Amino acid sequence: MKQMILKPGREKSLLRRHPWVFSGAVARVDGNPETGDTVAVRAADGRFLAWAAYSPVSQIRARVWSWDETDRIDGEFLRLRLGRAFDAREGLISSVAGSAMRLVHGESDGLPGVIADRYGEVVVLQLLSAGAERWRTELAEAVRELTGCTCVFERSDADVRELEGLPAKSGVLHGALPAEGVQIREHGLLYGVDVAGGHKTGFYLDQRDNRRRVGELAREREVLNCFCYTGGFTLNALAGGAKSVLSVDSSAGALARAQDNVARNDLDAARAEWQEADVFKYLRTLRDQGRSFDLVVLDPPKFAPTAAFAEKASRGYKDINLLAFKLLRPGGLLASFSCSGGIPAELFQKILAGAALDAGVDASIVGHFAASADHPVLLSFPEGDYLKGLLIRRT
Repeated sequence: MKQMILKPGREKSLLRRHPWVFSGAVARVDGNPETGDTVAVRAADGRFLAWAAYSPVSQIRARVWSWDETDRIDGEFLRLRLGRAFDAREGLISSVAGSAMRLVHGESDGLPGVIADRYGEVVVLQLLSAGAERWRTELAEAVRELTGCTCVFERSDADVRELEGLPAKSGVLHGALPAEGVQIREHGLLYGVDVAGGHKTGFYLDQRDNRRRVGELAREREVLNCFCYTGGFTLNALAGGAKSVLSVDSSAGALARAQDNVARNDLDAARAEWQEADVFKYLRTLRDQGRSFDLVVLDPPKFAPTAAFAEKASRGYKDINLLAFKLLRPGGLLASFSCSGGIPAELFQKILAGAALDAGVDASIVGHFAASADHPVLLSFPEGDYLKGLLIRRT
């Protein structure tokens, strides 16, 4: 039998239903399992703990599929799990909110390493773990059958696959991408989505509700949107009645798509200013120019994928937030985000407190941001709570 035996006392996290087994907890592995194979995880005394996917090169040596010894991990098991995840989204996101949704959110849906995002008739599938890769054919077919979509597109090209010893993969698994491109609607706004080459699966669905909130706050304000990507916060700010929006990103392609999205929605392009630049450097330029704003949005990419990167990431977050505080007018608002799993919410708040102190300003938290409801967080898996944000008012 293919099985993993833990060291004495190292079963405690599994008994609390945490779905990861780290390499340091493993006493031995029997049966010569290959990458992605299902193994029985047992305590030192032989007690069954879970069925899990084996990853011999990752620090996360196994990821749990099931806690039930009677389960059989096969295509039908995965199809049922997918169906359960899809059913859980029923009524969660209204049709008014948008035509795009996260259908599967990895460990929180009992499918570790599996991400599925729906953009109209296209489903983008990410397989980020050895176990998910092992069952890629079955997962793709089940997604197609259960959703009835016209295209399943794979975007298994995230850096985390390297930690699993897996090569990047990207391309059509079923059907074909629409010749006219992929377009979605979110809270009344239209967006073009580059599922083949955009960030993540093409769009940041987790920020759906936060974009709308920023739009509500933008009325009659001069807005600075940093790391703007394809303009989600920019579009909402313009639609919400902002006086002006300066959008900054290092990618010329992203800025071009953002401008296309402004035109797509017939928004006033005269109120939109665009800047291709390194945000860290450009914030200093704005400071030196004496510029100031009523609302600043900081939505940077992931600085710390794991806790090992926390110290370096903390310096980066402090730097940009300190500069944002300096650019913020008295009474102005800062919407600051972190999508780094290695930066817990408590640490993020401490970083921003230090940034305000060093900037010489007083500020108060007036709101919190989190991922949209289609990105659930399993109570026994706090690592899934990766997106956090603070709405801060400078006094």
